[in-house]
Amino acid sequence: MALGCLPGLAAVLALVLCASGVDRPVALARPAQPAAASPAAAPHRAAKPRIVPRTAWLDDTTSHTQPPPRYDDRVVAVFVHHTDSPNGYACSDAPRIIRHLYAGQTGGRSWDDIGYNFLVDRCGTIYEGRAGGVDRAVTGAHAQGFNHRTSGIAAIGTFTAGVPVPRAMTDAIAALAAWKLGSAGVDPRSYVQLVSSNSLSRYAVGTTATLPALSGHQDGYMTNCPGAALTAKLPELREAAARLQGRTPAGTLAEKPAGKAAGKPAGKAEGKPPGTATATPTGTP
Repeated sequence: MALGCLPGLAAVLALVLCASGVDRPVALARPAQPAAASPAAAPHRAAKPRIVPRTAWLDDTTSHTQPPPRYDDRVVAVFVHHTDSPNGYACSDAPRIIRHLYAGQTGGRSWDDIGYNFLVDRCGTIYEGRAGGVDRAVTGAHAQGFNHRTSGIAAIGTFTAGVPVPRAMTDAIAALAAWKLGSAGVDPRSYVQLVSSNSLSRYAVGTTATLPALSGHQDGYMTNCPGAALTAKLPELREAAARLQGRTPAGTLAEKPAGKAAGKPAGKAEGKPPGTATATPTGTP
């Protein structure tokens, strides 16, 4: 059953599992920062995939006045999520499902906008989520402690162990990640350093965490999101995104450096592995 057919309360409750690990936007957003100057041409940029604009799912009866978007200078990491909603939907219902997600987050959770920067349906259609412009580094509200210099991509559905993940969906996620990371010259197979802005994440506020450039939500927050089935696809997604950037297998980077236990706050910054980029928070959340 599509999420759009659920009663209003049930649709809101369906958001709890994955959305519990996101930062609630502050009441007064900072003024939008001017667009960062375009970097020099990167040798490993990927083509921009087709992205359906917000106007396809956000109608006049659902939308509301919200503060200006907030921006970072670039996107150096991508977090993959699932929406924890039913899987058996018709792809034509995706706009209605996203409207329910938006209503649950802006209504029941009192956020200023949907938290995810992008959403992908099971047919591989990519939708613009959070407002601010798909080409810019919009600060999302999708990964508590690690919203800055990151982009959140939500797979519409629930992908727990044993649930098939549609190939069209993973192809679209890889293409989107390749494009967003390629704009900053980041290899999807590399590791980046992100500074936690919230102690409710896996890392105490101010801690520099070394995370995959293409991470699952659970890498930064204590959650099962994006589900065991989609989490198992992350290595494949990294390789696919790297190929789309024109990178060769020989460019594959080493495993994450040892010395930091998963799920435990780190006490100090780790050394950078090859290809690591640094992402320092520019404010809250």
